[in-house]
Amino acid sequence: MKNLVLIAVFAFATSLAMAQENELRGTITKDEVKTEVAVFAWDAASHDFGKIKQNVPVTHEFKFTNNGKSPLIIVNAQPSCGCTTPDWTKTPVPPGGSGFIKATFNAAAAGPFNKTITVTANTQEGTTYLTIKGEVIVAE
Repeated sequence: MKNLVLIAVFAFATSLAMAQENELRGTITKDEVKTEVAVFAWDAASHDFGKIKQNVPVTHEFKFTNNGKSPLIIVNAQPSCGCTTPDWTKTPVPPGGSGFIKATFNAAAAGPFNKTITVTANTQEGTTYLTIKGEVIVAE
């Protein structure tokens, strides 16, 4: 029983000491962290190609503005399949600046499609998902 009381007192004292240390050191709140990161502001995060011909590549450029307070750096843009090829702004986008993610889709199979491009960047979320969709019709 003495050991349990001793452990409880030690845990309480440790938590008080940590709280005082954080107060002295100055902690950053969650809201303050959010204001210091890059922020995507997309013109649109999805695009519908409508009906497209089979084996004829189509391209859409997703445009964005960095509404954050630090440069936006896109680390990667990963498509959900090999039929989509991404390209993107490779240089840091300053606050207020704009950039792009370009998705080129080349369909071999006829029918509807819905593909995703996963964008990894230095934003609060870390990843953003862009979508392209449409329907592939057989080329005549």
